[in-house]
Amino acid sequence: MGFLGPPGTFTEEALVSQEDLAGMRHQPFNSMFEVLESVESGGVDLGLVPIENMIEGAVTASIDALAFGTLLIQREVTIDVRLMLMALPGTKLDEVKYVRSYPVASAQCGKFLVRHLPAVVIVAASSTADAARDLVASGSLDTAVIAPERAARVYGLEVLAGDIADRRGNRTRFALVGRDSVPPPTGRDKTSLVVYQRADAPGSLVGILGEFVARSINITSLQSRPTMESIGRYCFVIDCEGHVMDEALGNALRSLQMRAASVKFLGSYPADSVGQADNPAGRALRENVDASYVDEDGYLLLAGVPDGTTRDQADAWLADVRSRVA
Repeated sequence: MGFLGPPGTFTEEALVSQEDLAGMRHQPFNSMFEVLESVESGGVDLGLVPIENMIEGAVTASIDALAFGTLLIQREVTIDVRLMLMALPGTKLDEVKYVRSYPVASAQCGKFLVRHLPAVVIVAASSTADAARDLVASGSLDTAVIAPERAARVYGLEVLAGDIADRRGNRTRFALVGRDSVPPPTGRDKTSLVVYQRADAPGSLVGILGEFVARSINITSLQSRPTMESIGRYCFVIDCEGHVMDEALGNALRSLQMRAASVKFLGSYPADSVGQADNPAGRALRENVDASYVDEDGYLLLAGVPDGTTRDQADAWLADVRSRVA
């Protein structure tokens, strides 16, 4: 099991929150790219990487690696993100002169630092867990670090102040990724995909989204990312409710592949009950798609369909994706 290290990161905290993953052998890596590369090469069986934070938004390094790689999302894991001020045992808050942490974490605790440590010097670290590990190595009693509570347990630090972020209730969503298989449908699933436009033309995005709207499929996340081919060329990374084995969603993906764009399937997987509420009303709507929008084969009725993938090719693409479902 690969994860973003060193021990004590939020990624490891998410990992040990899952009973089956906690029981695996764990291999820390220095970057999310290394985690995903090791999964692709077979160095590890699975990897866990952050993909979205409630405050900071998408973790683009992970999103891009998935969008342009070959891995499939197996599960999502969502955890509460609480930042703690910690130090070596015996350190007193009023004696702290330096605070080390990852810059994003320090910035999220700005109000606490101004109110309680106005004269402190903020020192950047490569990660919150690195800050904790380096503090132990230095033995400094005038330095504190901002890190997850797990880092205090891993490195034997003492929490001086808990949950010090300016905005409480922050959460981060992680993706468990593997090489081949797609988990079977549970009735409470998400699907992730990347959609590449065939042509940058007026209404192309509306046409893509229309495939979901007509079938009452709820899109939970939509973001544009550069294709890395030329300036101004973007693809769309979409998370939506449902599983590729669902009739309505399968028809939407097949129709997208044929009519609007090239589709890269990133996985269908169980939705984390912590991250997203169930949507039974949405499931009921998907099961009663308005026939005035869709033909007898499940394709969206659109005028002026551009030349692209044939129905047989789109059917073959969907069948190949579905063949991976365990």
